[in-house]
Amino acid sequence: MTRLMKKSMMIAVILIFCILIPKLVQAASNDTIRKIDQFIEEQQTISEIPGLSVIIVDKGKTVYQKGFGFADMKTKTPVTSHTLFELGSTSKAFTALAILQLENQGLLKRSDNVQKYIPWLSLAYKGEEQVMTIQQLLSHTSGIPSNSITRIPESTADNALELTVKTLLDHPLNRKPGSSFEYATINYDVLGLIIEHVSKQPFDQYIQQNILQPINMDQSFVGVHQVQSSNMASGYKIGLMREQAYIPPVYSGNIPAGYIISNANDIARWLKLQLGNSEIYSLSNNLIQESHIPDQTVEPFDTNTFYANGWAVVEKDNKPYIYHAGENPTFTSYFIMQPDEQIGVAILVNMNTSFTTAIGQGVMDLWEGKTIQNQHVSSYQKLDKIVTIISAIVIAISIFFCYLLFKNIQSLYNKQCGLAKLNYKRIFLLSVHFVLATTLLAAIFFTPTILLGGLNWTFIKVWAPTSITILLYSTIVASFLYFSLGFTLIATKKKI
Repeated sequence: MTRLMKKSMMIAVILIFCILIPKLVQAASNDTIRKIDQFIEEQQTISEIPGLSVIIVDKGKTVYQKGFGFADMKTKTPVTSHTLFELGSTSKAFTALAILQLENQGLLKRSDNVQKYIPWLSLAYKGEEQVMTIQQLLSHTSGIPSNSITRIPESTADNALELTVKTLLDHPLNRKPGSSFEYATINYDVLGLIIEHVSKQPFDQYIQQNILQPINMDQSFVGVHQVQSSNMASGYKIGLMREQAYIPPVYSGNIPAGYIISNANDIARWLKLQLGNSEIYSLSNNLIQESHIPDQTVEPFDTNTFYANGWAVVEKDNKPYIYHAGENPTFTSYFIMQPDEQIGVAILVNMNTSFTTAIGQGVMDLWEGKTIQNQHVSSYQKLDKIVTIISAIVIAISIFFCYLLFKNIQSLYNKQCGLAKLNYKRIFLLSVHFVLATTLLAAIFFTPTILLGGLNWTFIKVWAPTSITILLYSTIVASFLYFSLGFTLIATKKKI
């Protein structure tokens, strides 16, 4: 009887555990999800992000997939799992995978000289022509400078990719290929052109047919021109301390580096494929694993961080993480994966903001049971706030100049003052005034080139907060009004 009772008690305990443990796990999971929801909502409010889509996959299952905010602020269209976002540089992993796929088919080798496929692409370092390999393009060790992004042309032409790569011809490399890491987005446009030459297909068609379709990413597109859907989110930039709708130029020659367009449904499939637990086997898992192998022939570009093939790999808390951020003028994304635990997080956002990366890292930390330590501060937001205040001051000064100029012209019209004789003193003052005004305008024009490593105003107007464009034009207007006011004051005198 005692043995029977003990056996019954053991069975009862087991049953209790079987009932309670799933409920405890579920409760813990629900608590984590509540924390994630709260965290995202707080960050969205702070960052002024219009809309975002968040995906978490864990051991082959989509455990979290939710939209926040609006795909379009004007129509108040909510973000859903079907909402399409530009991925930005997280597109690079698709291009890198295509290169590995072509290598697996024996159509190229990553150790090949790039000129084998693009014979006219002769690039030099310190006057000497260099040999550049496909692998160096993949790992951003080609020597192509990061500011080459400023020369990517606006284009919708069929040969836009070739036009983009040709912008490299007149500019030297800034280091020997293979010597060190420097992130240059145009590396992947060169890879895109190689894919076209090897496959005998346009880049967008190759990726659609050989990468997206085989893994059932049938709601995704390669370039804005392919999008035939009402689900495309509107893009925004920060400006005047809030989101501002903005339509950037089309850069068809930059598609391999930054213009895959996708949604939460398809990115969940992409993460599962990357983590090796997808039910889709049409792409070799060996290729996926190969794309995650970092290039350790050069120094890490950040603490314990090396670049692989469209992915960065970092060792953190004795665990590997695979990640990449994406940034376009009006969209951002962030993907991060912990392969040991088969966890993946993706954030898709319809605004250019560094909060995207911070949210992605925070969501991963919360899902792993960690505490988020630091509150993210966006340099774009800080810059926008400062520039907005300066713009308001400059506009106020312009209004004051305009008032004084109007009063002076009115006095001239009413014959309360007249034109003065141009003596040596007035000619000297006019000359000094002209030099000051032209110096100010020249300083405005050349400031980005001098202070921002060769950037230009065209690039800044596309990528920077809209408040900077307002400051630029208001400063030009203020300079013109200053010159006009000074001219009228020097060239006229009151009648006695």
